[in-house]
Amino acid sequence: MWRVRKPAVAGYFYPSDKDKLISLIEETFKSDKIGPGKLPPSKEQKEAIGYLVPHAGYEYSGYVAAHAYLEISALPEGSTFIILGPNHYGIGSPIALPQSEIWETPLGQVKVDTSLRNEILSERSIIDMDDAAHWREHSIEVQIPYLQYIKKDFKILPISMTLMEKEYAVEVAEIIYKKIKDKKNYYIIASSDLTHYEPADSVNKKDEIAINAIIKKDLDEFYRVLRRYDITMCGYGPASVLIHLSNLMGYNSVKLLKHANSGDVTGDYSAVVGYASVGFYKS
Repeated sequence: MWRVRKPAVAGYFYPSDKDKLISLIEETFKSDKIGPGKLPPSKEQKEAIGYLVPHAGYEYSGYVAAHAYLEISALPEGSTFIILGPNHYGIGSPIALPQSEIWETPLGQVKVDTSLRNEILSERSIIDMDDAAHWREHSIEVQIPYLQYIKKDFKILPISMTLMEKEYAVEVAEIIYKKIKDKKNYYIIASSDLTHYEPADSVNKKDEIAINAIIKKDLDEFYRVLRRYDITMCGYGPASVLIHLSNLMGYNSVKLLKHANSGDVTGDYSAVVGYASVGFYKS
């Protein structure tokens, strides 16, 4: 029998009703104020290796996430999306693949790429297999309904990260590189919000510093500015994996697709969270 990971945050971060969920996803695409202003699929396929995508409630960050997913909609069917997200609860193994073979959302079920999972586990590295790290966590789950909306045929490989310092991110990136470097149609989604719960002016300034470091693709600089400016980016580990992997694979162009904050939706700029979608491409 298949081991199924049931949704943990349906009804909280996004609607649990299928029709309402589809309606909200479409709203985030169609918005021309913060969203991309059009529904997928995109007709322009970018030569990308991955995207940094936010993971808050859809009504807050979905408009920014839609910019990345519009581009992802043009990627080939049958792809595997390696989704790395921070473990906000600190439960389970520090860097964990799922034991579950199926992940479920209100839009249906998605298969885990168990073949790639087992290849990674064969390295006997810091990457473990532990469902406990995934059961409550939202950072990976919220990406899946967007993928289900834009793609008909795909697999996922979730990786939850509690350990996010540079040496761990580099090791994870190098293991992934070893397993996908000679394969096609494998892509990274690094799930992260940016600065948390500060006035909008402060959030925008700190986010700009973090985004500029990401665009430079310099991990030492990235970790330096996170500490120096106290940038409370929750998924800096997943972002670092994407940065290092893109360097290893020769994807040398980075583009900010959209940056906004929660106040741009709510109108309350007193304490906001920053969001960005960033793409990593061939030069």
